[in-house]
Amino acid sequence: MRNQNQNGDQFDEGGTSTIIKPKIKLPPKYKVLLHNDDYTTMEFVIFILQSVFHKTIEEAENIMMEVHQRGVGLCGIYTFEIAESKAKKVERVAREQLHPLKCSIEPE
Repeated sequence: MRNQNQNGDQFDEGGTSTIIKPKIKLPPKYKVLLHNDDYTTMEFVIFILQSVFHKTIEEAENIMMEVHQRGVGLCGIYTFEIAESKAKKVERVAREQLHPLKCSIEPE
């Protein structure tokens, strides 16, 4: 049988104290997605994947082909703040280079 003292610590009848800590809830994760368009070059998509998402050339090529063939590709899964920051950076760099590349985030 367990009892509780004034501090909220639980202990058994033998007097041994067991501290029960609340479980920490991890923040939700978000997918960062690149969307296909008819103007952005495959080379630029690979550049974005390597520079913003730190993908290897092989990973970048695979994601670029997914974007090209399926219309959308997963770049990574991050906490909201990081996902939002990466999506904004992609679109800012794309606009600077006159590409209409779209990047979005959605809950995992």
